[in-house]
Amino acid sequence: MGTRERRERSDRIDHTLRVSFLQSAAEHLNRPSQVALAAVGGYGRGELAPASDLDLLILHSGKEKHEAITKFVNAFLYPLWDTGTSIDHSVRTRSETRQIAYEDIRVALGLLDLRFLAGDRELCSAVKIDSIENWRKNKDYYLPKLKQSIKERANRFGELAFLLEPDLKQARGGLRDINALRAIERSGIVNVSLPRVAESESLLSNVRDMLHGENQKSRDQLLLSEQDRIASAMKFQNADELMLEVAKSARAVDYLMDLTWHRIETTATKGWFPKGRTVQVDKGLIISSSEIAISSGYDISKDPGLGLRAAAMAAQRGLPLSIESCVEMAQNFAPLSKPWPKSALDHLVSLIGAGSSMIRVFEALDQEGLIEKWIPEWSQVRFLPQRNVLHRHTVDRHMLETAIRAAALTRTVKRPDILLVAALFHDIGKGFVNKDHSEYGSELIEPLAMRLGFDDSDANQIALLVREHLLLSAIATRRDLSDPATIQFVVGKIKDPESIQLLHALSIADGEATGGSAWSKWKAELVSELVSRCLTAMSGVKPVSEPDLMPTGPLTQELTVSMLTKEEGIEIEIVAKDQNGLLSAVAGIMTISRLNVRSARTRTTNEIAVMRLVVELDANAVMPSVEKLTEALKRALNGELDLNRKIDERIENYRKYPGIPTPPPVVFAANDLATNATIIEVRMHDRPGILFSVTRAISRFGVDIQSAIVSTLGAEAFDTLYVTDLAGKPLSGERAQLLATKVENILITHL
Repeated sequence: MGTRERRERSDRIDHTLRVSFLQSAAEHLNRPSQVALAAVGGYGRGELAPASDLDLLILHSGKEKHEAITKFVNAFLYPLWDTGTSIDHSVRTRSETRQIAYEDIRVALGLLDLRFLAGDRELCSAVKIDSIENWRKNKDYYLPKLKQSIKERANRFGELAFLLEPDLKQARGGLRDINALRAIERSGIVNVSLPRVAESESLLSNVRDMLHGENQKSRDQLLLSEQDRIASAMKFQNADELMLEVAKSARAVDYLMDLTWHRIETTATKGWFPKGRTVQVDKGLIISSSEIAISSGYDISKDPGLGLRAAAMAAQRGLPLSIESCVEMAQNFAPLSKPWPKSALDHLVSLIGAGSSMIRVFEALDQEGLIEKWIPEWSQVRFLPQRNVLHRHTVDRHMLETAIRAAALTRTVKRPDILLVAALFHDIGKGFVNKDHSEYGSELIEPLAMRLGFDDSDANQIALLVREHLLLSAIATRRDLSDPATIQFVVGKIKDPESIQLLHALSIADGEATGGSAWSKWKAELVSELVSRCLTAMSGVKPVSEPDLMPTGPLTQELTVSMLTKEEGIEIEIVAKDQNGLLSAVAGIMTISRLNVRSARTRTTNEIAVMRLVVELDANAVMPSVEKLTEALKRALNGELDLNRKIDERIENYRKYPGIPTPPPVVFAANDLATNATIIEVRMHDRPGILFSVTRAISRFGVDIQSAIVSTLGAEAFDTLYVTDLAGKPLSGERAQLLATKVENILITHL
């Protein structure tokens, strides 16, 4: 089966119809030369599947009597019906065709593929010209209807790439979507890269031909019972290999469709950025036509981290990556060092943590093979089908869906980066015969995690999550939770509170991504109860350790600033006499200097504060000198700089570039007996000015900040501050909670 066979089938039927049509016209019409027969739809394209309907349009000039036209049409069609041929036909004049095409988008779409068969060629050509002109002239009317019809069809038939028994024609990513892409191309509103889906169309059409068979009834749903037969007939090793190729084809169609609609929408409206204008947003990256793209002339080969940086930015801003840029990155691929630089790992975590907007960006990278270049282990699960009624997605898409759910749970754990990476790779061990996917997955993920840039301890924790990602669900639904032995069994495997909280979040994300048949309110409550009992047995969550810092230079009360460029960023060390608002002033200076704080450690000892920050310079910003930073910090501490106004301006500029929806900030307060201080822990989406806002609010509350640990994990900021009252004592429980609420409210109002 193939394009040639479909064309030959169409040609044979063309001949039969032509002879019958002309004979019937000559016998029953006074003006037989003023009628025409045309093929429309799939038959019009010459792509006739074995059991497809014949879509025919019979045109006439309108000068014949209605009775004569009826007799002629019946004489033409009845012999065909008697042979069992399935025909979908219409009889119209040129003006009637023009009118109904405007009223019915299905007719308008079919006419775009009109092909002359017999009779009055000029009449047929005129209708063809009318149809194309009508489609282009009224594209603003048709395209919204086309998009709505695609959406309704997808809701009804689902996504071809992820279904156990997909409809090859109607499902999202199927043959009807390819026809819709052709129609969009013909509207002239945007260029559609149809060659990208040529192989997909060929495969799906060939599978459909096999499904029809020469003597079978027309049907387009690829049932499980047919998959082995068709796989064998098409020389695939097995049904899994067939369905993998079907999924791959559908994904290519779906990706192009998604990108095409994005381009239509940004062409039709100005969007966030005016048409024809580009905005430089990072080194080597621009926003053009509401897409993240590579700056013209930028040397990709000298910037191995560009692809992940572009992907993270696109996902976090809810924008797609341009196809052209993805192709360029694939053709000029520069491998990352091993292990990856911290910045590359941060960008990967930011990509994964972007929620649903990550899918479109990840798919773009995957379509060009970039994911496999960065992570070769991905090739084993790419498009891998799961012929299991519990699962609704292929393995790779299921892992992406799990990551989306995990992104919504980052406020519930202390290491969102570990949660997100474990979610993305929790089923990486699938697809290997005679191997338990959880056990083998943990073997694969540990060296992979270290290659990504995690240290030994973090890699071990990720491997633990992958190995035990089914543990909580299995125990919660099969064991007696009131039995101490059950709790001890889980605690013996997981051992620490942080890991069990991570595993809890992963279990929720995995269950929700699998679907209602695998995750329910009942199961969620059982798992939550199990986790609660385990945490009780572990006697609570161990707080973050207070930092122990020693300056690299002399310990002095005089303000000193030093700077050192390292692989992970620019390290700035500040030593100064402790005073109210010092950390807030430092954070403010970093913000207005366009230095983004990626991590920080601060400690006050004997009235001397030591601060060590790792910062990144904004795109297009100039790195300030040590002298300028020192002078700016002195002015801020003396009250000569209005930091509030300058930072508000920076935040306002940041808001001009809309990003994705994110969960609101969360602030926790707890007393730590070990350090005799109150811990204020802030978890929120990263943005300029966070540390400044937090420290300013705390300072104004009348408390001292003894030390701080600031971390940026991907796109998430996690700040832990140790505070005391002015007498050096922990805050009361009520006052600590009041402070946490105040900080949280300030952060929410500044979103």
